[in-house]
Amino acid sequence: MDEFKNNNSGRRNDNDQVDTDNATRQNDSNGSSYYYSYGPFSSVQSDGQRKEGQSVEKDVEITPPQAVRPLPPSYHRAMPEQQDGSGRNGGNWQFKPNKPKSQVKTIFLSFLAGMLVITVLMYTADRTNMFTPETALTSAAAESGETTNSGTTSSTPSAVPAVMPSGTADVQSVVAKAGPAVVKIETLAKQTSGSSGRQSSPYYNDPLYQYFFGNQYGDSGSSGNSNENEGSNSGQLTPLGIGSGFIFDKSGYVLTNNHVVEGASVVQVTVEGTNKPYEAKVLGKNADLDLAVLKIEGKNNFPTVTLGDSDNAKVGEWMVAIGNPEGFEHSVTAGVLSAKERTITINSESTGKPTQYKHLIQTDASINPGNSGGPLLNLQGQVIGMNVAVSADAQGIGFAIPSNTILEVVDKLKNNQPIPKEPVPFIGASLLNLSPEVAKELGTSLTEGSVVRDIIYKSPAYQADLRPYDVIIGANGTPYSTSQELIQFIQKQKVGTALTLNIERAGQKKDVQLKIGNKNDFSSTLQQ
Repeated sequence: MDEFKNNNSGRRNDNDQVDTDNATRQNDSNGSSYYYSYGPFSSVQSDGQRKEGQSVEKDVEITPPQAVRPLPPSYHRAMPEQQDGSGRNGGNWQFKPNKPKSQVKTIFLSFLAGMLVITVLMYTADRTNMFTPETALTSAAAESGETTNSGTTSSTPSAVPAVMPSGTADVQSVVAKAGPAVVKIETLAKQTSGSSGRQSSPYYNDPLYQYFFGNQYGDSGSSGNSNENEGSNSGQLTPLGIGSGFIFDKSGYVLTNNHVVEGASVVQVTVEGTNKPYEAKVLGKNADLDLAVLKIEGKNNFPTVTLGDSDNAKVGEWMVAIGNPEGFEHSVTAGVLSAKERTITINSESTGKPTQYKHLIQTDASINPGNSGGPLLNLQGQVIGMNVAVSADAQGIGFAIPSNTILEVVDKLKNNQPIPKEPVPFIGASLLNLSPEVAKELGTSLTEGSVVRDIIYKSPAYQADLRPYDVIIGANGTPYSTSQELIQFIQKQKVGTALTLNIERAGQKKDVQLKIGNKNDFSSTLQQ
């Protein structure tokens, strides 16, 4: 306030000085010029230029200063950059509030602190066995039968981790015993016009490869090479596929998958420990079972492996797979027997038609393209299955043909004899579910059943006089509400079994007697 009073006093002194200067100019009005140099204005006019009678005096009104409004408390603190040379706040009144602390930084630091505390506690609990004290484990082990008390033995079951067996029955001993009998199979084919694209990959002919990676060239089999290049390479042998197999007879008989050698002009077999491959002859093969037997000529003392009994293999047993995935010879993987009696469907590479494989063994041992035809062994070194396929939609799901299936046909394959197909129960009628619309068209009050759509000529249904638009209500007195249920029942019967179909025809209920036939006997008729 003192500073403010001093400023007002200075203003009054200046106004008094202005009045004195005006009086002086009036006294000096005899022609002399006056130079006004105070303040921001200057005057160089002579008195003679003024009009007579013009007053030079002006009333000056002193405006009282406005009351100074007190600043908010946050403005009172003078910042160093806002002070002028006199140490007082200058004309810079821009307010710069203090930057608030970041909540993200606070949360992050709190998170780090919490993690540090948890880590220390977990480490301490682990080192001191806070939650799994060693005394409790020792006590459980002691109670599992190692000690007796009062003449009795107390046995407490404890969790045993699943570990690979060691000793005489381990993976190393299995590989040492069966590994030499596992062979690498390479196939070559004569390149024809339009086939250079698909023959450029040695894995193209492997359905396992296509099942996993798909057909890269589609139906055309062309990778875009010109016809001139294809024509010039026509007749040349080019790599077709790589697979695996195993010797089951010391005279040189080899088992592998049919799809490994299908379409091959030359088959080469490489035995472990040899540099030059043997040229093999295909003795017999079967596409339905995906099996083939080869013969290599040479020494009559080839290493062999024994075919075991797959029916005795138990789910959960350890399995060892040996093969040549991606051409890497004698690669070994291990897993367990996951399941038995699996059924899968794979499209044929040659015809494109789906082929169904039944009674397969499922394993989680790693199987990859090139493993086809290789053995799946138990820990006694016996062949329990032949690796055939892997699921493209999941990991750890591989399939193998059971050894008992191989044993049933191996002699016929060696002698190139035809292998009869497995009988398929069949009545020779095409069925569909009875819907309300169909029931209305047939004029029946039935709401469930199977409607006969077509009849195959000379089939069991044809010979039993089953007719189109008959509604099958049940079989052998048991009702079946849908065609799916009826078909499943028929497929569980044996070929030649007598069957009574309960039907309704034109509003009349009756029974039809027939014998279940073999679908394979009508394969030519079904293909028409």
